[in-house]
Amino acid sequence: MVKAEIISVGTELLLGQIVDTNAVYLSRQLATLGIDLYHRTTVGDNPQRVKTAVAEALQRADLVITSGGLGPTEDDLTKEMVSEVLTLPLVLDQASWERIQKYFKELGRPLTQNNQKQALIPRGGQALRNERGTAPGVMVAKDGKLVFCLPGPPEELEPMFQEQVLPRLKGKHGVIASRVLKIASLGESLLAEKISDLLEAQTNPTIAPLAGKGEVTLRLTARAESQKEADGLLAALEAELRRRLGDVIYGIDEDTLAGVVLNLLRVRGQSLATAESCTGGLLASRLTDEAGASDVFKQGVVTYSNRAKQDLLGVPQDLIAREGAVSPQVAELMAQGVRKAAGTDWGIGITGIAGPGGGTPEKPVGLVYLALAAEDGVEVRELHWPGARKLVKRRTVIFALDLLRQHLLRKEKGSRCRNN
Repeated sequence: MVKAEIISVGTELLLGQIVDTNAVYLSRQLATLGIDLYHRTTVGDNPQRVKTAVAEALQRADLVITSGGLGPTEDDLTKEMVSEVLTLPLVLDQASWERIQKYFKELGRPLTQNNQKQALIPRGGQALRNERGTAPGVMVAKDGKLVFCLPGPPEELEPMFQEQVLPRLKGKHGVIASRVLKIASLGESLLAEKISDLLEAQTNPTIAPLAGKGEVTLRLTARAESQKEADGLLAALEAELRRRLGDVIYGIDEDTLAGVVLNLLRVRGQSLATAESCTGGLLASRLTDEAGASDVFKQGVVTYSNRAKQDLLGVPQDLIAREGAVSPQVAELMAQGVRKAAGTDWGIGITGIAGPGGGTPEKPVGLVYLALAAEDGVEVRELHWPGARKLVKRRTVIFALDLLRQHLLRKEKGSRCRNN
């Protein structure tokens, strides 16, 4: 079993000036190759710290991949430190030097002596041609350890990995495959209770629950000799989870809840309109984030004020005065009003108190009323969300989308039963 480590070099990473997308990219690539990644290290442009990071990584891992620190300046020291740790002197790679000279000549830019630094590699190593920049990468092996030094810019690192590192590693370590199941209407603790025996077993494949802001995901990971074998293991585990959890699983991998709802509406030839108060258009935004949303999403209004609720949705002034803008009656009329105005099959109305102010003992912060209107009636839900304003809004939108999804699934099942 090969163990790997990634070292990201650059003070700008530690300062948060740029996001380390290289480490994420390399982690995913190693996973698909069946290589275990146990550590990721970020270190600034300091020679001793880089040297220490490389030395420690080589003690723990069989494969070390560095990114960054291959440029021509004095603080680009990754190859130098790898050379010192492996006790392999740097030598000039003539082919790389000639290519760098040609590159500068074609650009009409002056070539300085420090550019030659980029063509140095540890003795016995191999230069990895850089088709998108001047700094070649390096592969060097010693004492059963393998080190790849890759450039920092992602537009250089990713092609170099695909074209020159991947072929050297592929097919030698098996396959690690993953699949993510997405859940919106079941809390993490209840979910864990339903699949506790599977979580305790944790052999191959494994299950890793991850709670997000209003959603839970289950990452299934299988290790196998081939992609086909790994896919078979994942499929069997997914089938068992679906048997236990049913329709609370709304999608897999890149699926979004809004996208799933829009597809269900599209299949049924139905349409949707929304009226939002406390969520301020977030529901409409989630829907319109999806390509092709206009097929089924016809209208979204933000009726933040009482006057807007009256003028745009027909909510009576005396009802608001009597029951309050945050009430089940107002949510119901908002859903019905927007559905009628847009001429759609479904209407969603949302009113609530997102906070941090505006709450009372009778109607505290986090209280939301959500209504779903259709031709055959209206369902109103009273929700109580803890947390900050943005979290209240996000959870309400997720709940609204999933409530509509469940209604669509029930109607679809009822239709199938009647047809049978």
